[in-house]
Amino acid sequence: MTAFPAAALPDPNDPYVYMEEIEGARAMAFAKAENERSLPQLQNDPRYSKLYDDALAIATAKDRITVVGFAGDGALRNFWQDADHVRGLLRSTTLDSYRTGKPEWRTILDVDALAKAEGKNWVYSGSTCLPPDDRLCLISLSNGGKDAVEVREFDVQTGQFVTGGFLLPEGKHRVTWVDADTLAVATEWTKGEVTTSGYPYVIKLLKRGQPLADAREVFRGKADDGGYGVSPVALRDADGKLQALLAARPLDTFNAEFHLLDERGARKLGVPLRSSPEGLIDGQLLLTLEQDWEGHGQSGDLLAIDLAALKAAPDAPKTTPIFRPTTSQAIQQVATTRNRLVVALFDNVKGEVLSFSHGPAGWSSTKLDLPKDSTIAIASASDRDDRMILQVSSFLTPSTQVMADAGSGAHETLRTLPARFDASNQMVEQHWAISRDGTKIPYFLIRSKSLKFDGQAPTLLYAYGGFQVSQAPGYAATVGKLWLERGGAYAIANIRGGGEFGPRWHEAGLKLNRQRVYDDFFAVSEDLIARKITSPAKLGIMGGSNGGLLMGVALTQRPELYKAVVIQVPLFDMIGYTHIGAGASWVGEYGDPANPEERKVIDTYSPYQKLAKGQPYPRVFLETSTKDDRVHPAHARKAAARLKELGYDYLYYENIDGGHAAAANLNETAKRQALEYTYLSQQLMD
Repeated sequence: MTAFPAAALPDPNDPYVYMEEIEGARAMAFAKAENERSLPQLQNDPRYSKLYDDALAIATAKDRITVVGFAGDGALRNFWQDADHVRGLLRSTTLDSYRTGKPEWRTILDVDALAKAEGKNWVYSGSTCLPPDDRLCLISLSNGGKDAVEVREFDVQTGQFVTGGFLLPEGKHRVTWVDADTLAVATEWTKGEVTTSGYPYVIKLLKRGQPLADAREVFRGKADDGGYGVSPVALRDADGKLQALLAARPLDTFNAEFHLLDERGARKLGVPLRSSPEGLIDGQLLLTLEQDWEGHGQSGDLLAIDLAALKAAPDAPKTTPIFRPTTSQAIQQVATTRNRLVVALFDNVKGEVLSFSHGPAGWSSTKLDLPKDSTIAIASASDRDDRMILQVSSFLTPSTQVMADAGSGAHETLRTLPARFDASNQMVEQHWAISRDGTKIPYFLIRSKSLKFDGQAPTLLYAYGGFQVSQAPGYAATVGKLWLERGGAYAIANIRGGGEFGPRWHEAGLKLNRQRVYDDFFAVSEDLIARKITSPAKLGIMGGSNGGLLMGVALTQRPELYKAVVIQVPLFDMIGYTHIGAGASWVGEYGDPANPEERKVIDTYSPYQKLAKGQPYPRVFLETSTKDDRVHPAHARKAAARLKELGYDYLYYENIDGGHAAAANLNETAKRQALEYTYLSQQLMD
């Protein structure tokens, strides 16, 4: 890694540096005062209560599609939240019962009851269960929605936390089962033993009943490693037997080493830094490439590596090609059933699913017959047979849950979501805008069939543009009810930085090329205006996290294009981002402000530093969360303070809980959505 002068320190000339103390007295006083000033401006609007009720009804509806997954004991498991269980229930049922449409659920864990009993704001953050029966699970609980979690061992059969079982105190843990009495854990073993971005870099094996201090170290990265810290990766066969234990060591956001951990120690695999192990089937390790690999494949490819041969010679893997996407395609998910490899992909941002078999003649595939013009996500794949549960979604058609056999291709619909809004007068179009450098940028537009092309449609444009995250068709329940039904139009931009066309689409917007992402967004905005869908007086934009940074750049570079800007849990101070929260882990995406060449580019767009007097800024709406330990609330706080200093009108909401999602439970989610659409109504519909 190239070393640059240290820049990961607060700017002594920044008058709002105190905002970086996450729960500091001055920072919290600012946040509370801003809430008291801003919330009445939205909640006293007569539209707010109806928007809140509609958002809450959608979020807590008991006829939502139940997201279920195959468990090793043959049951279907699900995490469920509704109006009576805002924190949620972990529960299970049988497939036969689920097929009836009115399944009998067995509660495994009631998070609301646990939070009440323990006096904590518990947010369920997932579980890791031990194959093949998935009886013993490691439950992750976050206090208030932070990334940091407490991990406890739970027995699904008894419905109880295991007395004297595995317990990890609050931290940013990475953990997997080795066997019933052993965990591989990456955590902050010694106070301060974390990377500069706050993530663990040491993996140890922890035995049942063993104090944390006695765990045996098996892998060590370095304190200046980037990304989200080291992680143990268990490769298991379809019977749940561990075939290999790997250590993933991110060097930055996207480049990572993989090491084989066995009795011979830690041995580095000779795979590219930009590649991802995707699972194991028939003794073959599956690997996707995010960069060209001379002699093996090109960026976007899916390859197979014989695991036995890899164990014998980790530094010299032999690969077999499985699938190469076309220029219009991109792999989105890779999953395995007992006998099949399954790939969900996009073709021009529309979903398809391929099923592969492996035999003496190599790999062969078939395309499953599934709905067109949709996003098709693999929700779960069974290790007991070749069944999968798929989520099929499009903008205006209520989502469906499909069980498909990856071998035969047979499929059945398990659930169809009831309509959440009247879509009878709505239509979907895919348009292409031309960016500044001539690149064609697709975007989806959902609008009324009776729209008059006079530039007067209140239009909300959403985008993300980073980290290879794709923006795909999905049932627009909340947008439909709170916006489309009320006369608004909605657009989603598939700008560079995302993964809609594979790694190349992402790479085109990295570091020195970041402005391309923003130019793409402006091109879509201008295309909506040129088509007379909307106008600058009727165009609003929304984005969160990296998308919040996008909103900040749009505000400071092209304010004349927009009348409303919703900036959710944003990055904003890009000159100082590497020392704020987990910022140092994203150097692979944005570049390092300590690198003069990269700093020169960051200087051109960092919104915090670009805020200035005398600009045609609309009244913006900034949102963040005190408990966000990923994208620190200081970014939004400092943006608000700077806008206040410069004399601009703006709105600000800081959720005291909620984490990076800015909502710790369904009530808070509905509140945030109602605030957003009240603001958008004020700016674009009044």
